[in-house]
Amino acid sequence: MIDHLELFTTDLAAATAFYQRALAPLGYALHVTGKSHGLGTDAARLDFWLRAGDASTPRPHFAFFCATRALVDASHRAALEAGASDNGGPRLLTHISPTYYAGFVLDLDGHNVEFVCQT
Repeated sequence: MIDHLELFTTDLAAATAFYQRALAPLGYALHVTGKSHGLGTDAARLDFWLRAGDASTPRPHFAFFCATRALVDASHRAALEAGASDNGGPRLLTHISPTYYAGFVLDLDGHNVEFVCQT
């Protein structure tokens, strides 16, 4: 099980604002600021970190768990409204699994962000 992810970004303030908006439907909030910014569903469980620097390369692909397909849709929409580029709208990806429902965006640095529900 992965405990947390730290992502390097060229503009920490912009990336933080982006992820605050994009992850709000999942209950994420900013809990720590400083050299790194920590986001999570509560202050005791920060699993997503942002740090200023050269954007992570090669650009990683990572996915956020969504309990429902409606949360995939809401998170994908929120990310687009926050400035992401569409990298594949929410849909069933039956070549992965009959119930794999996911949407993809590229964040402000071009990282491939996925929102996924597997039920």
